[in-house]
Amino acid sequence: MKQILFILTALLFTCCSKETDAMDLPEIKTPTNMTQKMNITIEDRTVTMSLVNNKATQALVAKLEQAPVTVTLNSSGGFEIWGALGFSLPTSNEQMNAQPGDVVLYNGSNICIFYGSNSWSYTRLGKIDKLNTSELKSFLKGGENNIKVTLSL
Repeated sequence: MKQILFILTALLFTCCSKETDAMDLPEIKTPTNMTQKMNITIEDRTVTMSLVNNKATQALVAKLEQAPVTVTLNSSGGFEIWGALGFSLPTSNEQMNAQPGDVVLYNGSNICIFYGSNSWSYTRLGKIDKLNTSELKSFLKGGENNIKVTLSL
């Protein structure tokens, strides 16, 4: 028992004997969202999407600064529309539970926009702003194929 008390006292003395200033603390890095928004247009309706800050979105923004990109997406599995972008983006895949409104990159060159949920390994791109699940499904034409989607800034 005396040994435990001695060890605890030594630890307390060691921890409290040195002043810690802000320079000694490790920098905590948290993911930040970009202030950048992207537009998603289907037919005559446009919604905004808040982009996350990663290499994929930075490359996508650079591409969209040159010109809008129009892709043809198809419904799949009753929870998403997806299709080929026509170009590749950097990936940082992570296992995630995609939720309605999430926009992700799949296999580096496919975009998936969710009106339902699915668990898979994706690179997160962002989230559609201000639409509930039924509005998302309607906007994304969930269940249909050959949906023309324009991505722009």
